[in-house]
Amino acid sequence: MKMTELDYKILDLLREDCRRPNTDMAKILGVSEGTVRAHVAKLLEDGIFSYGIYIDPKRVGSRVRTMMGITTKLGYQEQVAETVSSFPFVKYVGAISGNHDVIIQADFRDNEELFRFVNHVLPGIDGILTTDISIELKEFKNPVQSLGSNPEVKWVV
Repeated sequence: MKMTELDYKILDLLREDCRRPNTDMAKILGVSEGTVRAHVAKLLEDGIFSYGIYIDPKRVGSRVRTMMGITTKLGYQEQVAETVSSFPFVKYVGAISGNHDVIIQADFRDNEELFRFVNHVLPGIDGILTTDISIELKEFKNPVQSLGSNPEVKWVV
């Protein structure tokens, strides 16, 4: 799909407030509500964006956030990434280049849960050579906080 200037403007408005009604966006953009509705539907259909919710892990009992770099055996990167993706406490998985092959972000209720994952689960995953585990000390920015936080920042096209 070729993005139009209107598409980018709609996405900017949704980044500021994803619950903004189509009628409000139409007024701001000087187009009809039907035009906005059609563009939003097409953007959704083409997978340009999706709606979701952010759950603050600390407010629902996860107190230990980790970033883990995983080094895999040659040829095992995808298999390891898919396996660790299956755990509900793993929030992000990416295949990367550099010192590690897979990077994950995972939220644990406590250090004991992290300990069990590192010492009892990860060793059972075929293809893992080493792990490098960092524990978050303090969060300065999360994906939701970054949305709409600077209205001066616009799309670079």
